[in-house]
Amino acid sequence: MVALRRKTESKDDGSARTYKKSKSSSFVTSSFVLHSYSKLPDINEIPKAKTIGLDIFVWGTGSMCELGLGPSAKTKEVKRPRLNPYLTEESLGGTKIVDFAVGGMHTLALDGKNRVWSWGTNDSAVLGRDTSHAKEALRDIDEVDSEDDEDGDLNEAESVPGLVEGLNVDHSIVQLAATDNLSAVLLSNGDVYAWGCFRCNEGMLGFLRSEIKMQRTPLKIDLFKNIVQIAAGKDHLLALDSKGIVFAWGNGQQFQLGRRILERHRYKNLEPQQFGLYDIKYVASGDFHCFAIDHNDNVFAWGLNQFGQCALTGANGELEDGSVLTKPTLIPELSNLGIHQIAAGEHHTLALTKDGDVLAWGRYDMKEVGIPEEDLPKSTFRDQHGKPRSVPVPTKIKFGKKSDSKVKIKEIGVGSHHSFAITDDGVVYAWGFSETYAPGLGNLDEDVDQPTRIVNTATKNEDIRLIGAGGQFSVSGGVKIDNEEEAEKRIEKYEEIDED
Repeated sequence: MVALRRKTESKDDGSARTYKKSKSSSFVTSSFVLHSYSKLPDINEIPKAKTIGLDIFVWGTGSMCELGLGPSAKTKEVKRPRLNPYLTEESLGGTKIVDFAVGGMHTLALDGKNRVWSWGTNDSAVLGRDTSHAKEALRDIDEVDSEDDEDGDLNEAESVPGLVEGLNVDHSIVQLAATDNLSAVLLSNGDVYAWGCFRCNEGMLGFLRSEIKMQRTPLKIDLFKNIVQIAAGKDHLLALDSKGIVFAWGNGQQFQLGRRILERHRYKNLEPQQFGLYDIKYVASGDFHCFAIDHNDNVFAWGLNQFGQCALTGANGELEDGSVLTKPTLIPELSNLGIHQIAAGEHHTLALTKDGDVLAWGRYDMKEVGIPEEDLPKSTFRDQHGKPRSVPVPTKIKFGKKSDSKVKIKEIGVGSHHSFAITDDGVVYAWGFSETYAPGLGNLDEDVDQPTRIVNTATKNEDIRLIGAGGQFSVSGGVKIDNEEEAEKRIEKYEEIDED
């Protein structure tokens, strides 16, 4: 998560005042922002570079090299969190990973030496390095153990974390972002470098305007200046600058760019553009829907909304297939709740409040929202057969099985159809689609309908700090708890909380 602080400016008498906009809404015409830009003060600060070293754990299905555990066919399925041996302090030459970002089928990781590592499928050049020299080793069908995996081993260059090439920057990297087909980094001076491409419904869309179809190594995006946060969707990127202006770049066929896209101008969208959002302090994105929070704690959403993933329905609570919010729209159900993190998947969304509560809404059939059917709110949208289809109204999730248990959450993360929440003392709860082992709860027959604690040897003594997920895999980072007594007390605490 990127935490942003509001910047103040001084009066003549030396006291500080907070900038307030004169308009009643943070969404206006883009021309208003364009003509007022030079007069707007800086109200957001660039976050500090992360420095805490993390142990990196991976799990799920890695048939496209997503887990980064090496080329062996035996690493394609990992049912519970496993330490990645290529990302330890010893393997990285005396440093550790301090941050990471997870895309659909690849991951970026930043180490303490300001280097970026990548692994996963490289079909769209998202790894920022040449992997064409590696060969996939196919198994001999006559080998005794060939029945373990008919497809053989993985591409060695993609399945082993490697350094991104050509990212020689003089400033600290403060954030990473990964879409399905693009990678990006934000520097401490507000510059953004990116590589890969964007795709659309018809296939390849491109990278930058019409002249660059695919960027294989990091390129500075000159149209991004003084950026303080970036947020990745499936095939688009949001960026927030120091003045509180939001920019969007990439594919906008589901209105995820916050504006109508004309086919004859499709390449014009392959450059970052603002679209009328200002006085914003935080942005977030799912695959096809987006959010922004302004400095008055108002929450705006736009993009695909057919499952109510934007937390908005018709006047009578109805939803429609193909429903979209064509421009940033105020969401009363989310405003003034103290939300400071939003994590969104393909058709569902989580929000974390400053009090440590988690709200969930959106698609239900793969149990993405973490609410058992018997506890669903009255607002649940059901199909013609009475089966729950979605939970369009943000609903508080319960952690632990005791009615009086109070579990405070410090971090959330989602994949396409599965979700996570990390407690204030570093324990992970997971739920959602389980067929690919992405929740990290082992081999399950059904999807997980409520937050369930991950219990395994590798992470039982880890204070998990960060978590992310892709389509069918997940990644977490933690700090080892050296005090054995403290670690044991934590285990006992949650065993009691989770007792029936």
